Amino acid sequence: MPSPATANPLRFDNSYARDLQGHYALWQPEPAPAPRLLCLNRALADELGLDADMLASPDGIDLLAGNRLPPGAEPLAQAYAGHQFGHFSPQLGDGRALLIGELIDRHGQRRDLVLKGSGRTPFSRNGDGKYALGPALREYLIGEAMAAHGIPTSRALAVVASGEQVWRQHALPGAILTRVAASHIRIGTFEYLAAHHGPDSVRRLAKHVIARHYPALHDAANPWLELLRAVADRQAALVARWLGVGFIHGVMNTDNMAISGETIDYGPCAFIESYAPDAVFSSIDRDGRYAYGQQAEIAQWNLARLAETLLPLIDTEQKRAVQAAIRVIEEFPGVHRGYWLSMMRDKLGLDTQGRADDDRQLADDWFALLQRRQLDFTNAFRHLYDAACASGIERDQPPASLAASDDNEFAAWWQRWRNRQMQRDEILLARMCQANPWLIPRNHRVEAVLEAAQTGDLAPYNDLLERLRAPATEQPAATDDARPAPAAFTTTYRTFCGT
Repeated sequence: MPSPATANPLRFDNSYARDLQGHYALWQPEPAPAPRLLCLNRALADELGLDADMLASPDGIDLLAGNRLPPGAEPLAQAYAGHQFGHFSPQLGDGRALLIGELIDRHGQRRDLVLKGSGRTPFSRNGDGKYALGPALREYLIGEAMAAHGIPTSRALAVVASGEQVWRQHALPGAILTRVAASHIRIGTFEYLAAHHGPDSVRRLAKHVIARHYPALHDAANPWLELLRAVADRQAALVARWLGVGFIHGVMNTDNMAISGETIDYGPCAFIESYAPDAVFSSIDRDGRYAYGQQAEIAQWNLARLAETLLPLIDTEQKRAVQAAIRVIEEFPGVHRGYWLSMMRDKLGLDTQGRADDDRQLADDWFALLQRRQLDFTNAFRHLYDAACASGIERDQPPASLAASDDNEFAAWWQRWRNRQMQRDEILLARMCQANPWLIPRNHRVEAVLEAAQTGDLAPYNDLLERLRAPATEQPAATDDARPAPAAFTTTYRTFCGT
């Protein structure tokens, strides 16, 4: 069993352990034989009120590896269920993760501290509970990139090499990732309690979620219905933000959808290159259920599963409960379209004065042009931003990077866009810049730096990580990182869950 740390740099207040006794398994991490610090997120450590230098010390590395537990830690594996590719699994749970405890950060926000890859738990089933180095570094990198885009996300505090091999198809270096999130409560958590413990336990969980994530709902006339509406609103906003940077989550099972509205579980995620609504990179998504353009529809489907667990709370008369929940679920597409339009106005440099239908049509026609021309999603939007920033004759001419001189369809669209985006508004341009990153985690570059890291060379990984933390800034030294992947790479690229 890990020994307690002699000092307590982590001050815990473990509300999940208090409020939901009986719905998790108290457990201890397995000691790592030879832990070695690979990545430490010093900015996140400061945000959490932690001493980064201490965390980089031998005692701190033991904490991050799970070899020592600070006083106040209550390690537990959370229980949850989930619909996986549409099929219900009544018991899943943390098979390789342990919630060590909850911290209150410098802003007064409660944050989970989780060790991922610290060994088997009662929910591991046939797994070993370990994490390979490549997926751990990938989760760290993508989480930081998403945070830099302003997208709600879990983040990694550290990656520690465990000093042992893990076996997948072959031996791989093992690692432990320390993950920070607003919470790890999922739609699947509600599904688990509804399936195994009934409405009273669901009510306990819902009260906990309201207190933690949605305190304004405490005095609502029907807090359970308003909780469903609030979760739906955050999911609508989150998916719109994903679409804005070309992100594909890859495995939007209900056990991977956080009630807080954060992005969690970076497994088979990827970023599109040329625009394609049916783009899929996940090796297990053979039918395209979680394709780029399907993500809003799947979010709505997942929310319906959450609604089913809340029905006994929403109203004692089932028919009324169902009708009320259906109204919320049917509102979702409109709510999502509102967030999507706001995101697209930022990306196109538009104010909010135009007719919503006209601006949606302008955006839809732009995507049709991108798809027809097979233009790179990220670079095409960035070229629009460059054009909006131009002056004189360059401002009125579409750049050759976007359309050939004889492309009348594009010329017509360009004129519509210029008529809608005529004034040089510095605030709009600033928002347009932030909404149209110069740099994203290009799939081929991510794979390249991970391959180097697994051979012991972390320099390319660290370079890319730092560049991704300033995605809107043009970085001449990083032009290779900004180029689209060769077509041969993209057509054969597959991502995996990292188990």
